[in-house]
Amino acid sequence: MINNNEELQEDDDNLFEHHSFIAAPSQSPLRVDKFIMNFVENASRNKIQAAAKEGAIFVNEVVVKSNYKVKPGDKVQVMFTHPPYENLLVAENIPIDIVFEDDHLMVINKPAGMVVHPGHGNYSGTLINALLHHFRSLPLNSDNRPGLVHRIDKDTSGLLVVAKTEQAMTHLARQFFDKSSERSYTALVWGAVEHERGTIDGNIGRHPKNRLQNTVFFGDDADKGKPAVTHYEIQERLGYVTLLTCRLETGRTHQIRVHMKHIGHTLFNDARYGGDQILKGTTFTKYKQFVQNCFSVLPRQGLHAQTLGFEHPVTGKRLSFSAPLPEDMTECIEKWRNYAVHAQI
Repeated sequence: MINNNEELQEDDDNLFEHHSFIAAPSQSPLRVDKFIMNFVENASRNKIQAAAKEGAIFVNEVVVKSNYKVKPGDKVQVMFTHPPYENLLVAENIPIDIVFEDDHLMVINKPAGMVVHPGHGNYSGTLINALLHHFRSLPLNSDNRPGLVHRIDKDTSGLLVVAKTEQAMTHLARQFFDKSSERSYTALVWGAVEHERGTIDGNIGRHPKNRLQNTVFFGDDADKGKPAVTHYEIQERLGYVTLLTCRLETGRTHQIRVHMKHIGHTLFNDARYGGDQILKGTTFTKYKQFVQNCFSVLPRQGLHAQTLGFEHPVTGKRLSFSAPLPEDMTECIEKWRNYAVHAQI
């Protein structure tokens, strides 16, 4: 185990990516390249070896080789280089599931596994790469990302709206900011949720120890982070898991994933937040095998952006869209439904 003080930092032209860790007092000797690989997301062996050759791995402020053995209390730092963001905007012929399109906007049903925009470790195969192939020009948002009004996580499936004009970008962004847009998700979570419906109101920010996670701040730290509100309602009780509809009032990174973990109902198979472990149920081998089979069927968090509603930026007409559950979620839910019936839970 380590004390994870990773902080992701970028300069203005996105040329550098920094990570910093302090090895825990219980850290056993481990090569620094393996140490980094264990705790930096998307850090491949080749990427780490390249950093070592460039003299970009430091221990206690001193450059080290990849075979250095990390000791308790060591401060380990690594700096990865990558191309400027504009060099990542390459058009790629990737199919897009367009639910709706006119001259001003489009609504897309994104598959699980597709990253929305290029970034660390994901320089191709993203939705942005696909959009650039299908459309000659799209307006840039405040982060210079073509067409994007909002985003959903890589392993979350479902709907998002893309602007095709500056007017649409401005109008849609304002709706997301003033909370007049509507978004609901279907979520499969661990455990039997107690109340039929409820609201989670808790500020969300970067986890102080695990920089790859966000967390809810409460108690003396309640004023930290950014305000976040999630409303939920039970769709179906399935024994050791529950199917929910979650409606976002705000749009923070990992909001539903963080809020559900906060109330003790982590999303099913959400590896980043611990949902890829058996969190509820028995210790019998047969049950463990059943859960592993469900993990195989749904190899990502059980979360789908199912509905999306907003006012058309030009006509003013209210638009509403719905995307059916993808096959992996449907099959996993059906397995739990059958299990709950046969096990009488």
